[in-house]
Amino acid sequence: MKLNQQQVFELAKQGKLWAGNLIDGVNISQPKLENRTPIDNSLIGYIADGEARDVDAAVKVARNTFKSGEWSALSPQKRKEVMLKWADLIAEHSEELAALDCIDAGKPITECINTDMPATVETFYWYAEAIDKLFGKIAPTSQQELGLIVSEPIGVVCAVLPWNFPAQMFAWKVAPALAIGNSVIVKPAELTSLSAYRMVELAYEAGVPKGALSLVCGLGEKVGEALGRHPDVDVVSFTGSTEVGRLFLKYSAESNLKEIVLECGGKSPQVVFEDANLDAAVPHIMAAAFWNMSENCSCGSRLIVHENIKQALLDKLAIAAKEWKVGDPRQADVSIGPMVEKAHFDKVKSFLDITKQEGGKIAIGGRVHHEIGSGWYIEPTIFDNVTSDMSLFKEEVFGPILAVTSFKTEEEAITLANKTQYGLAASFYSQDVHRAMRVARQISAGTVSVNGFSEGNITTPFGGFRQSGFGGKDNGLEAFEQYSQTKVIWFVHQ
Repeated sequence: MKLNQQQVFELAKQGKLWAGNLIDGVNISQPKLENRTPIDNSLIGYIADGEARDVDAAVKVARNTFKSGEWSALSPQKRKEVMLKWADLIAEHSEELAALDCIDAGKPITECINTDMPATVETFYWYAEAIDKLFGKIAPTSQQELGLIVSEPIGVVCAVLPWNFPAQMFAWKVAPALAIGNSVIVKPAELTSLSAYRMVELAYEAGVPKGALSLVCGLGEKVGEALGRHPDVDVVSFTGSTEVGRLFLKYSAESNLKEIVLECGGKSPQVVFEDANLDAAVPHIMAAAFWNMSENCSCGSRLIVHENIKQALLDKLAIAAKEWKVGDPRQADVSIGPMVEKAHFDKVKSFLDITKQEGGKIAIGGRVHHEIGSGWYIEPTIFDNVTSDMSLFKEEVFGPILAVTSFKTEEEAITLANKTQYGLAASFYSQDVHRAMRVARQISAGTVSVNGFSEGNITTPFGGFRQSGFGGKDNGLEAFEQYSQTKVIWFVHQ
């Protein structure tokens, strides 16, 4: 049954939303965890409290299905047909899925409907269409030999998802991994499991074999670790904190040396040069800094601006910030919802006090809205006079607090931009095309956007440098590489 957003919100109000383990298509009765919405901390339902035995069952089913060839040996054209049908169903249920992400993560409903779900649907269609357009190679040989270079699905893939873009990150990982024939096990974040559960149900409806796609919900320290240590898992693709990313490397090293793909933290710079078009830049700067409550790995959380235009830019940002309404994310005109949970709210809020103590000055915002819902609401805040030795400059906040640091020369700007352990994304603003080429080449980040904030699109690979992650890229044809292995088949004429 397809639901509209009001029906989803009503089920949440009644505490009837559910996300359980789907293993071989069966929703097995099991222990459960409370699921509370960050909007007002009310109980909206439950999720399965998965355990290691659930992981064992899911991996066994995934491996047996992969070996059987039911999905892995299916022709690319046949897999494409199923994936396209799945994409159609996700598009038909996009309002329902958007509402689930809104209530589950506290994301503004307008963004879920107009940004997240269109991107999710596009990802499924794009990878479905790409399936039968991947070609192998023939090695240059003598006439007595033939060398084929082929790419094969790797086997059992585990997709461990973050809580900030539940549906979209599901698509980024599951669509390419499943499209090329792998068996996939999805572990959604325990804070946001609802849309993943629904999309797996839709996958079965579309014809994806139940053994080729499983869902195991629950806590990271139980389900995540069990997946990371399982000896029959071939790849874990993880998006989340750098701290947890390190754990997956440890789990791999201590088990079967499975491949680990990491997309972790970020502390992305936004550099504004003196010749920038400030009026054009402001909407992009605000989006980079505060979109999705700044709960975004590529968040442009460091604004590095030429000293001669800093005040003019701050004046324009102050006007723009008034348009970013804080409130209940179920309301269409709200841009900033709550932090995803109390522990995360406390962490983000602490940066308000820490930055003041270290010498930062609030230029815009700074208010915590305890009167709204759960009270975990922080308005867009901009600190001026932030130096490179301050916590706000160095540490990933993952909340709506922007650090402003000034510079005098291009060289200083580049040094400040690269003064981070991360390297996921960066953006800068200048009307000088020669500077644009120079700076883009010198900034250490996986995606560098010029005169606008962007993560690229579905055709371009997304991933970072240094502690932002490694091992593979999401998006683009490059995403297939992390879920496949290359084989050489060598024929000798006799």
